[in-house]
Order: sequence, then C-alpha cells, then structure tokens
Amino acid sequence: MYVKVPASEDRMETLLQQLTRGNALFLIIILGIGGTFQTGYHSTGLSSPSPYIRRFINSSWYDRYEETPPPQTITMIWSLIVSMYAAGGLFGAVSVKLISGMLGRKKVMICNSFIAIVAAGIMLTSKGAKSYEMIIVARILYGYSAGLGGSIHLMYLGEISPRKIRGTVTLTSATFVSLGKLFGQIFGLSEILGREELWNIVLCVPAFFSVVQVIVLPFLPEAPRYLFIEKGDDKACKKALQSLWGQGDYKQEMDEMLAEQAAIEAAPPKSPLQLLRDRTVRWQLLTMSIIYCCNQLSGITAISTFSFDIFLEAGVPRDKIRYVTLGLGISEIITYISCGLLIEHTGRRPLIWGGYGFMSACWVLVTVTLNLKDSSYCVPYISASLIILSTIFFSGGPGGATQTVYSEIFIQSNRLAAFVLIGTQRWLFHAVVGLVFPFLINSSYCFVLFACMCLLASLYTFFLLPETKGKTLLEISEEFKAITVCGKSFLEEKRVETKL
Repeated sequence: MYVKVPASEDRMETLLQQLTRGNALFLIIILGIGGTFQTGYHSTGLSSPSPYIRRFINSSWYDRYEETPPPQTITMIWSLIVSMYAAGGLFGAVSVKLISGMLGRKKVMICNSFIAIVAAGIMLTSKGAKSYEMIIVARILYGYSAGLGGSIHLMYLGEISPRKIRGTVTLTSATFVSLGKLFGQIFGLSEILGREELWNIVLCVPAFFSVVQVIVLPFLPEAPRYLFIEKGDDKACKKALQSLWGQGDYKQEMDEMLAEQAAIEAAPPKSPLQLLRDRTVRWQLLTMSIIYCCNQLSGITAISTFSFDIFLEAGVPRDKIRYVTLGLGISEIITYISCGLLIEHTGRRPLIWGGYGFMSACWVLVTVTLNLKDSSYCVPYISASLIILSTIFFSGGPGGATQTVYSEIFIQSNRLAAFVLIGTQRWLFHAVVGLVFPFLINSSYCFVLFACMCLLASLYTFFLLPETKGKTLLEISEEFKAITVCGKSFLEEKRVETKL
C-alpha cells in the first residue's frame, strides 16, 4: 500500500540530513547559546525581578541618605537600568565592523562571551555591595555583549549556510532569541529563582552558557565565506565547508563566493558613511531602516521587557502574571520553530507583511479591551490572549523572516557596514522604548502607535520588498536595483546627475 508522505515531513527530513552530516548543527547551537540567546534572556529576565530591584533601589538609597527616595527617582533609576542595556548594545553594534575585521567571526564570539562573564560577576556582587550603580554597569556590559554578539551571530550563520537552506539556518538566530526569553521567564518563576533573595542570581544565569561557548567554540570551524572572500584562503574555506556539511567538493558554493569576490574587487568594502552615500544600495538601506524601525516600535520590545507591568495594567492578577508570561514564551518558541520549517517553502515576503498586518489588528483590539478592563472579570484575560496572539504573529512572521532578509540583502563587502547601521538603529530604538515606555504604560493608547507601525511595515513589504528565497546575494542585489516608484529609481537619478 502506497502512503504519501506530507511535503512538510519530507522537507524536515531533508533538512535534518543536511544539518547532521557534519558539525553544522552543533555549531548553530553553540553560536546560539552565546549569541542571541543572551539577548532574549536579558529582555525578559529583568521583568520578573523588577519589583525586587525597585525595592533594592529604595533600600540602597535609604541606607545612603537616610531618607526615602521620591517615586519619580526610583522610576528614573529603574528606567536607566532598563535603557543602559540598550546603550551598551549601541556601542557593541558600532564596534562590529572594527572588531570583526580584525579578529574574524569566531574569535569575536569568544571574546564577547568573556565580556558577558565579567558582566555577570558585577551583577552578582551588586546586591552585597548595595550598589544600584553596579547593576547599571553590568547592564551596559550585558548590552555591549548582546549588541556585538547578536550581529556577529547572524553574520556567522549567513556565512556558513548553503543557499538552499540559508533562510532556515539564519532564522535560528531568532529561535534562540525566543529560547532565551523562555529561559528568562522560567528562571524568573518563584518556584525556581524568582524570589527576592535571588534576584541578582537570576540575572547571571546566561553566563553559564557563555562559559560553554568559550570552552567549545575554539574547536569548531571559522565561517567559510569569511575565509574565502576576506582572507583569500580557498583551502581553509573548503575544509570548513566539509567540516560543517560533510564531505563533498562544494564547487557550486565556492563558485558563488568567487563571483561575489570579483564583485567586491570592483567595489571595495565600504564604511557605514560610504554605504549611506551609495545609491546602488539605497533601497536595501531604506528597507532595512523601515522594517527595523517598525520591528522595534511594533510593541514586541515593550512586551518582552515590561511584560509584568503590561499584564498588571491589563488587569491580570499579580500571582498569575508569571504563568501568563511563561505561556507567552512557550508559544513564541514553538512559532519560531514552525516558521523555520516554512520559510523556504512560503518565502520571506508573505511571512513579513502577513504577520505585521495581523499584529496591527491585534493592537487595535488590545486598545479597546484595555479601556473596558473593569467591565467584566474576563476582559483582562482577553487582553492577555490578544497580546499573546500578537506575539505569535510576530514570531511566525516578521520576527524570524526579517533576520533572514537582513543577512541576504547585502553582499560581503557591504555586510559589515550594514550590520553596524542595523545594530545602531536597533539599539537606539531599544533605548528609547526602555526610557519612555515606563511613563506611557498607564495609557492604553500607546498600542495605537504600535498598530500604526505594524501597518506601515505590512504595506511597505507587500508593495516594495523583493522576494529573496533561493537567490544568490548578487541576484538579490540586482532585484533591489530594479525597484522603481512612480517610474523612477535611485539609479536613474544617479545617471541623470552624472550626465548633467
């Protein structure tokens, strides 16, 4: 009897075969736990102990000045603790090009893990020292590690993955973000480490994974694309490919790198400022800027960082909030994994514009339910369900697919500068949200802003973003150059200027 195997199961089996022929899957896991996992953990790990840290700020202030601090002072110090993480992330993102160019991808990841370990040491001792300033310093270092490590992690993944499964491999960076968020929520439970006497320990948990990366990563290969294009070492490149993906000649992959290397020789690597002035990548920069701006202002950053306060404001009982956030984390990671299995089948565009469109509708409904929260005992749970639903739409669409798009729209010579710009924008918006949202959380209408930003991203992606699935980086570059609006393109303007 003939039984037809579903296409999704067939794709998954093929993917697992490709990932397990060499060390690729192991490298993806090690990169993940020392890369974006850290970012995810620190974005939710601060939510559960937030009441204890506020009390610690209050008691530390009283011990020093023998007077109770004004509520505005506590809110400001708390906002600094939240936002300085983003300030550190900004410095980390800016340093990507310089440090990665000097050390390569692997050594940067190892050094980055050492920074995270130092930050954990400072955080661990801050409670005994009764110093909220040490918490701020630790958060800056955590942020620097996340800014540098997150960018290098995504770059590393893009440079080790074959074209046919590039989307799935690069999307693992988003999966590890959600895994980090889930671990932050789990360890924040009162049954584990979410108690007042352990708040400093719960913020040091990621250091364990950093130690694992420091020990293991030196034995795994450097990124093949980096070795071939930037170092010109074709033998080391082939050896790295065979170590990652099993034995083979990899002629097609190396031919693609050779074509990209020829393009780079015609157009040498650029600095971030030179990239901003280059009209040939203007659409890539505009796409990156708009989508990342909408990503950060879509409400997901606020939900991750301030989930406890948001669900409390929505009317969810205080003792139930940690379990609601745990459900949020579990649903997020399941959706990211599902997105990873779908992305090479559906493509990037439908996941992005569809996800943002549904998120926009959810935020409008959240605004309505927050204004009706006192009308019925079930309304707070409807608000919580809508927030979880919006997070699922983000994870199953733009949250994963945009990470893949960022790694695909720039060729090797422009990638480092592009990641500096992406990271700078990301962490600037993260800092703004961290500073401003604590003062806006009592207003339900902040979710209207989130809805508008999601709608903007959905419309831009639907009408202008080219599909990148299954294409080489040079082919994707040509598709961006071909974009026209009202019959005009940036390249035509350049040709007119040159002619004049």
